[in-house]
Amino acid sequence: MLSISSALFENTRMEASVIESLVREREAILRLGSFGAIFVVMLLWELHAPKRVLSVSKWQRWSANIGLLILNSIVLRLLFPAATIGIAYSAGMAGWGLFNHVDLPYWLEVLLAVLLLDLAIYLQHLLMHRVKVLWRLHRVHHADLDIDLTTGSRFHTIEIIFSMLIKWCVILLLGPALLAALIFEILLNGMAVFNHANVCLPAGTDRWIRKLLVTPDMHRVHHSILLAETNSNYGFNLSIWDRIFGTYIGQPAKGHDGMSIGIPGFRDARQVDRIPGMLALPFVNKP
Repeated sequence: MLSISSALFENTRMEASVIESLVREREAILRLGSFGAIFVVMLLWELHAPKRVLSVSKWQRWSANIGLLILNSIVLRLLFPAATIGIAYSAGMAGWGLFNHVDLPYWLEVLLAVLLLDLAIYLQHLLMHRVKVLWRLHRVHHADLDIDLTTGSRFHTIEIIFSMLIKWCVILLLGPALLAALIFEILLNGMAVFNHANVCLPAGTDRWIRKLLVTPDMHRVHHSILLAETNSNYGFNLSIWDRIFGTYIGQPAKGHDGMSIGIPGFRDARQVDRIPGMLALPFVNKP
């Protein structure tokens, strides 16, 4: 009996090793391919069934938001060539992090690591709103006068660098499996597109999905111009954290058609929807 158990354990370890090797070899293809597929699907959905009428020219907003995404991607590649999977691999090789010191089934380790990484992003998002200097950076994301799938990639370059440093610290503390790090990255990028998308979900479908996941209607509340609603619904993937920590608001007070998107005091599209103005926004006081 002991020999059978040992054989099963060894087979499981071998299977996990094969999966980890595949993740290392094909991480970029899997991550970028998943993001591209989700982006195209949500774009077609937005064009077919938009939730709200946009108030600013889509060309103006998209050129600014996607331009900022390209700038941030270049900066991250220059400053952090290892990226998330590389840091997770280094942590594993060095034996750093919680999961490198506990003996758990591979599937359970992956599940717990993804959950903890998800919680870490929720807490980081909360921090961006509660600390004044961090909010100045984060308000670039919230100053968008409309919300659609490109808003999910609209972040100040300094915030992107700060977020990457936080992510590295969390990964070094956890020491997650490479598969967990990859799943987390795919969820982070894919859900940023999904829950910012200007799409219309049937109310009943939205109600069921948001029991577990953050839906576009749920996250849209977070982009409300009203402060109480801005300081709610911080989750990016799982909706449970907002319910657990008491930051959940179901619907905007003025409804999704009547609510205003953005930040009071920053309502000029020439400032908030052009790259120079976006990059200067953290250093500008409200009028």
